[in-house]
Amino acid sequence: MQGSVAETQAPTERSGGASPALRLEGLTERFGGTVAVDALTLEVRRGELYALLGPNGAGKTTTLRMVAGLLRPDAGDAFVLGRSVLREPAEAKRRLAFLPDDPLLYGKLNPLEYLEFVAGLWGVPAAEAQARAVELLKWLGLWEHRRDLTETFSRGMKQKLGLAGGLIHEPELIILDEPLTGLDAAAAKAVKDLLVEHVRGGRTVILTTHIMEVAERLAERIGIISRGRLVAEGTLDELRARTGSQSETLEAVFLELVAAP
Repeated sequence: MQGSVAETQAPTERSGGASPALRLEGLTERFGGTVAVDALTLEVRRGELYALLGPNGAGKTTTLRMVAGLLRPDAGDAFVLGRSVLREPAEAKRRLAFLPDDPLLYGKLNPLEYLEFVAGLWGVPAAEAQARAVELLKWLGLWEHRRDLTETFSRGMKQKLGLAGGLIHEPELIILDEPLTGLDAAAAKAVKDLLVEHVRGGRTVILTTHIMEVAERLAERIGIISRGRLVAEGTLDELRARTGSQSETLEAVFLELVAAP
């Protein structure tokens, strides 16, 4: 791997000039005197599953919140399929879904009501919304609970319903912050299968996770950030080459890269 600048120039060339799914240009966020994200620049190609990894406090969630329009950067910009999050926020947000690690649901609604409500916010026609809701609830194993109030749901069930809400308007870019938190093995597999299916359908998925095996098995490319900066990016083999070992697990490679000065 030649480093993040070389890596981020290649996707646009390979896609025939089409805008990447996500491009960050010098994205910066400060909290008081602390720099949480430090001039972060990277590019995620269309139709790939990209894992953004880093230790606690590295700036992962802050970065994703800026992309989703929940935080305004102090400097730089983010582009969702060519749309500036700062200058064209409505168009950028329409093309993405952002699922935080603790999604906000409405406890007095059941899953069908919740998904119909979210679909309405995105302007999805009622008939289409209903069909998509049924498909998503069945896929994620929530169909038998479609009439139950979400306030009775376990954390894992809430996580799956939040994912369904993020996907109801069929976004081209799906961003997930620790999507497997609180899920049992069966639920985690259902979510992973759904994400892989979306990538196969041409959509793009970006996720953060502390479960290195998930990133190792699912991600086509991996970006590692530390102290708000991109310290490495590439396929697992490219990251291994950077550390000089072709047999190490992603966990070992990750620990070596984030420990580097």
